[in-house]
Amino acid sequence: MGAALSVVCLLASCHHGDKIPDVSGVDVKPVEIQRFDTAFFALDSNNIPTGLYRLLREYPYFTPDFVGNILGAGPLNDTNRLALQATRDFLVSYLPLKDSLEMKYPDLHGLAKDLTHAFHFFKYYFPKYNLPPKVVAYIGPIDGPGVAITTYTLAIGLQAYGGRNFSPYLSGQGQDMYPQYISRRFEPEYIVPNCMTALAQDLFPDSSENRPLIEQMIIKGKYFWLAGKLLPETADSLRTGFTQAQLNWCSTNERSVYNFFLQNTDLYTRDPEIIKNYIGDAPKTQGMPDAEPGNIGAWIGWRIVQKYVDEHSGISPTVLMHTSARQIFDEAKYKPQ
Repeated sequence: MGAALSVVCLLASCHHGDKIPDVSGVDVKPVEIQRFDTAFFALDSNNIPTGLYRLLREYPYFTPDFVGNILGAGPLNDTNRLALQATRDFLVSYLPLKDSLEMKYPDLHGLAKDLTHAFHFFKYYFPKYNLPPKVVAYIGPIDGPGVAITTYTLAIGLQAYGGRNFSPYLSGQGQDMYPQYISRRFEPEYIVPNCMTALAQDLFPDSSENRPLIEQMIIKGKYFWLAGKLLPETADSLRTGFTQAQLNWCSTNERSVYNFFLQNTDLYTRDPEIIKNYIGDAPKTQGMPDAEPGNIGAWIGWRIVQKYVDEHSGISPTVLMHTSARQIFDEAKYKPQ
């Protein structure tokens, strides 16, 4: 399993000539992943109150968040019978899914090693950021988050990483929630990139909502650029969620794609119906060739950000992330050839 999770530098990666910094001297505590998933499913379904309070003693930093927020059952206390019933119902109904995931993830030592390596880069660039003191693996509802940051933990929802052919994703209900263009990313190798994205958005909250299209494109593109700094040895396809074929197509047709925006779209529109055609998960972009992936706006935004960085040699991630999208657009003078 460790080998499967190890993220290597692929020829498909695009680092734009950046030198990978030496982070070996950065002080980061080795990650130990707490198996909350194993402890939770060891509960006796006929004695939930006793089991939950034992779980609370063992995992005080995560149990309330799991029951209250992830299961949506409210506070864990003696008077909240809903929490007890919801916990029991989830435990019983998700046992088959747990058994399947347990076979896929018998141990998480490889993942812990990869996260530790990624944390070195995070602390190298953001030494004042307090990484979550605990990393926890859990199994939540199938529509639950793959990564969550709580007050004390970086929590990894293994139900979101069963593999593209995991049967719950392929069921009718599963496909309604996660069409194949989304569930193809529910593979183990996406765990570390998703964790880094979650930490980046915790440090730099997404401010794109209600902004003009071009600003939303650039803000999304900033996260792609930052992922390249935090995971310099990881393929662009894993950092961005595009397939390599999609990335190749976009690179080959970059000028045509941007010209389409200029000729067919108001870059300053705030119309959410227009914006959602270019930002966010989708099988393709309406009005463009079938090879054109969804979320193409974020890809163009990434290219604009890279052009800005090329013109501002040595800019730090902190400064870049705090630079306004409008300034980046104005000064990048992006005109793909």
